[in-house]
Amino acid sequence: MNYNRLETSLIDVIKEEQAKLGYMKEKISLYYPLSSLNHFFGSEADAAGMMEILKDFPSYIEDKFGEVVVSHRGDRFCFTVSDKASEYVHNNMKDNEFIKALIELVGRHGCTMDEIKELFDSYSDKIVTEAMDNGEFDIMMRFDDGSDPYYYCFKDEGCHIIYHRSCRKTMRILGFNRLTQSGQREGL
Repeated sequence: MNYNRLETSLIDVIKEEQAKLGYMKEKISLYYPLSSLNHFFGSEADAAGMMEILKDFPSYIEDKFGEVVVSHRGDRFCFTVSDKASEYVHNNMKDNEFIKALIELVGRHGCTMDEIKELFDSYSDKIVTEAMDNGEFDIMMRFDDGSDPYYYCFKDEGCHIIYHRSCRKTMRILGFNRLTQSGQREGL
């Protein structure tokens, strides 16, 4: 089984957590919906089938993450990784300077959408921006140069701006409008 996409996602989530909270050698539990895991593996498994797919993941990642426990409750899967995982990410992964800058910006009182757009523009001249009218987010932004695979959704809550980061497939699963890689609107 090819676990590369799941491994990359777990590392990215741990990096984001460390950018937000700082590094601490600690055990972490990370949660994924079944639909996201099916996306990683190109499968349509139910929860039991996904547990079968994931049965060898703990031994696959043990050298990097130490002990990993995979569990689920219904369609919600939990990956509990040992403190070795946070240490591995801290010691071996390059910092994501964009995430650090974004977290610092949205954490500042008075942050504006224009400042967020300026931050994106400072990292690339190929940015896709889409207004969102789903009631949950105001705007989606992403890099269209291959430098970052994630979609960033922002909501101005008046006193501060929140964001959510996810992959294109998750955006579709969640029912958000999205753009294809070519920038053309694609139906859900």
